[in-house]
Amino acid sequence: MQKTAISCACRIGPSFDRPLPRLVVTLALAIAAAVTVGPALAQPANQPSSPPTTTAQPAAHPPLPYQVKDKSMGVVNCANSLCHGSVQPWKDSNILQNEYVTWSRVDKHARAYKVLFNEQSARIARNLGLANAAEAKVCLDCHAHNVVKAQRGDRFKFDDGVSCEACHGPSERWLPKHVEDRATHASNLEAGLFPTDDPSERARLCLSCHFGNADRFVTHRIMGAGHPRLSFELETFTTVEPAHFKTDSDWEKRKRIWDGIKVWAIGQALAVSEMMDLLTDPKRGHDGLFPELVLFDCHACHHPMSDRRWAPRVPGLGPGVVRLNDSSMLMVRAIARVVDSALGNRIASRMNQLQQTVTGGGDAFGTARSLKADIAQLTAELEQRTLTAADMRGVLAALVDEGLNGQFRDYAGAEQATMAIGSVTNFMYQKGILKSARDINGGLANLQAAVANDERYSPGQFETALRKFRGSIGQ
Repeated sequence: MQKTAISCACRIGPSFDRPLPRLVVTLALAIAAAVTVGPALAQPANQPSSPPTTTAQPAAHPPLPYQVKDKSMGVVNCANSLCHGSVQPWKDSNILQNEYVTWSRVDKHARAYKVLFNEQSARIARNLGLANAAEAKVCLDCHAHNVVKAQRGDRFKFDDGVSCEACHGPSERWLPKHVEDRATHASNLEAGLFPTDDPSERARLCLSCHFGNADRFVTHRIMGAGHPRLSFELETFTTVEPAHFKTDSDWEKRKRIWDGIKVWAIGQALAVSEMMDLLTDPKRGHDGLFPELVLFDCHACHHPMSDRRWAPRVPGLGPGVVRLNDSSMLMVRAIARVVDSALGNRIASRMNQLQQTVTGGGDAFGTARSLKADIAQLTAELEQRTLTAADMRGVLAALVDEGLNGQFRDYAGAEQATMAIGSVTNFMYQKGILKSARDINGGLANLQAAVANDERYSPGQFETALRKFRGSIGQ
């Protein structure tokens, strides 16, 4: 019943229940992105990009799992070998049945709470004046499923970390219902299951910790205390999590199968939208300075004084002006110019205006709201549009051209571009639009090497890698 392996936007290679190749492991550790391609995990060429008529459409913006008042019953309820705790995937089931094993053995979310006990976390807590990272709400909100005591079932355990219910929703109502013979995806959603299959909702969920939202946000003060820099790309991170599902024929009967390139694009659009929310929320982004410093490009300030690589990039901004981290905006601009050229040009103009307004050159709030509206329009168009081979080639060419025009001189932009190019290239390979895996892998490996260390990043090396990559895909 399970004909294909997981949708993988950044590589095609051994299935996720086997050891990853060294190239993939290296990049996953470096920037949480696997960017090689090969033949083993390709999706079928006729994979649909429009929803089947039986697909359940969840209500717009359901509450995120931590906002739901149902009880969280605990991971152990999922761990039975006849449920989601099988050591090996089942061949004759409409799900893998080993989801718990994948999560518990190889998913870092399962160890997120334990991280709070290491020396780095202790140092961050001391610097912030916190008694204990493992007891501080600001830490627990994203390193555990931090629900109040009244909403914890008898088998709930904090040390499960970012658990099943942290992503799929508190299971008090849907746990007994989802095993019934008459259960459907729609009925599970009605009972409180969170729609992680919907890329827009999954992006909202992931970004609530990997970027932040109105309730939880990693500020510059937390970064200054020693927290690692945050970066996120939806399709890549879903793959290297690793994904514990397969988008096969059984999946298609119950849910929509989304093209990997759309998942990437929607994830980027939602990342920009969340950033605009933070910029325009009067309750956030005001920790002594506006905008919140964490919204700016880290490496614009955090680099050796001997590193004199400044070059003009944003019109109207000279040297010494700190730019907002526009890495996801650059991805969105490349997407929009292909999907809707007029909208793409408008987004590009708003991006430039926004960079100028945060330095005192205009209405930052108004510009951010306008850009958010443009992003909403783009997201709606992406959800409905069937991307053609020409569209995909156009997006890939736009990403490469942006870099060769000097738009990825900042590390954050190059990092996002590497993950984006990996996601787009892999999906095009799966569709048969790109052919030579060996040549493509070589080009992707060069990009990987160029962004392997943010403190040693060289824009020139990255642009050289982009030229070689362009040659590998025949552009």
